[in-house]
Amino acid sequence: MEIKNPYNQEVLGSIDLTSANHVETIVQRANSAKEVCKVLSAGERNRHLLSIVAGIKTEYDEFVKTIVKESGKPKRYAQAEVDRAIQTFTIAAEETKRLPHELIDLDSTEKGHGLRGEVVYESRGVVFGIAPFNFPLNLAVHKIAPAIASGCPIILKPSSKTPLTMELLSRVIDATDLPEYAFQLVHCTREVGNQFIEHEAIDLLSFTGSPDVGWNMKAQAGKKEVVLELGGNAAAIVCEDADLDKALEELTVGGFAYSGQVCIHTQRIYIQNSVYEPFVNKFIEAAKNLRIGDPLDRDTDFGVMIDESNAKRVEDWVQEALDHGANLITGHKRENGLYYPTVLSNVSKGQKVRDEEVFGPVVIVEPYDELDDAIRAVNDSRWGLQASIFTDSIQQRDRAFNQLNVGGLIHNKSTTFRVDDMPYGGVKDSGFGREGIRYAMKDYLEPKLLVRE
Repeated sequence: MEIKNPYNQEVLGSIDLTSANHVETIVQRANSAKEVCKVLSAGERNRHLLSIVAGIKTEYDEFVKTIVKESGKPKRYAQAEVDRAIQTFTIAAEETKRLPHELIDLDSTEKGHGLRGEVVYESRGVVFGIAPFNFPLNLAVHKIAPAIASGCPIILKPSSKTPLTMELLSRVIDATDLPEYAFQLVHCTREVGNQFIEHEAIDLLSFTGSPDVGWNMKAQAGKKEVVLELGGNAAAIVCEDADLDKALEELTVGGFAYSGQVCIHTQRIYIQNSVYEPFVNKFIEAAKNLRIGDPLDRDTDFGVMIDESNAKRVEDWVQEALDHGANLITGHKRENGLYYPTVLSNVSKGQKVRDEEVFGPVVIVEPYDELDDAIRAVNDSRWGLQASIFTDSIQQRDRAFNQLNVGGLIHNKSTTFRVDDMPYGGVKDSGFGREGIRYAMKDYLEPKLLVRE
């Protein structure tokens, strides 16, 4: 499989794909590591995770360069991703010291008189993780780190568009003392990947990607534990009492960072009527002023999408909305894989650019009268990952929090806000289960009860 730089089409290298004949061997190897990983002490798990942190720091510049070249992500965002991966492994190392353990009294009934229950949480088993292209390091790490912290061997399949970053991480992990086959990297077709998903010796599937693929995988997974992070159609509400300059700064990044190829990309902004015009005018200016260029340039704000086919798809979705009466405020220009920052308004329900996850640099702005109108508009979606609200009113913030049907509400920050120890995930078609190390570990561990006198 040939890997190309989406910015200049330079061939970066090639990857050998795992064949169907090797699936059984890979799964057997992971299972052979199961008992070894399960009995690792908290100190040993902590040490292995911190060894990986040290390895990433040593290869920091190489990680940044690899992410930029194979994903087209601007350098500043690639650096932030490597920093977050370091933080994620570090958080996991700390969580090894806090594995849950409970004592419960069982004497609420006569039958349980004098008895106690001791609950320990043991490794669930072998994990098969599938990670997407848009954060080729940190989204994979959000599967690998909790697996190691929980004592679970993991087989990780990265995106076929961005496999080189994980090849580099694999070399870092191989240089540590982590038990053999506790981590295995596979590159394969979807058909071969399905064999892992269906394999009875895989205990947990963790998938980040599109909903159509994810829900189908859940149906294939049988008795496995399944965690799905399936993206979103994130919306922000800007109230008339908001700090507009702060909202503008946050939502410009939320709307256009990495060309909108982020699960919590700010796709819709609902702005109260009294501040709609001044906010939109500044937002247009900010979009036009984004520096477009070589992603290796530290000053570049905005660059190409992952490939030309995705840029064409976004172009088609925008054109469909325009053909059905939407207003083009700025943008809607494509040069090969570069699709310029685009802002629309008056987009009707039924248009893909409004109803689906655009996963591109397109933002819809619409006015609203009362907060309840904006809340209804945000909820009028099959997605429910994250939303944000900009307001100085605690009452408005709390009303939105109580009524919005999303996995998380972000106050006075972009929808794209995420730190690596918070619970992250959504409802409705955005999936179920949570990432964020401690919360992910709840899925990687299962309770075991001892009843004792």
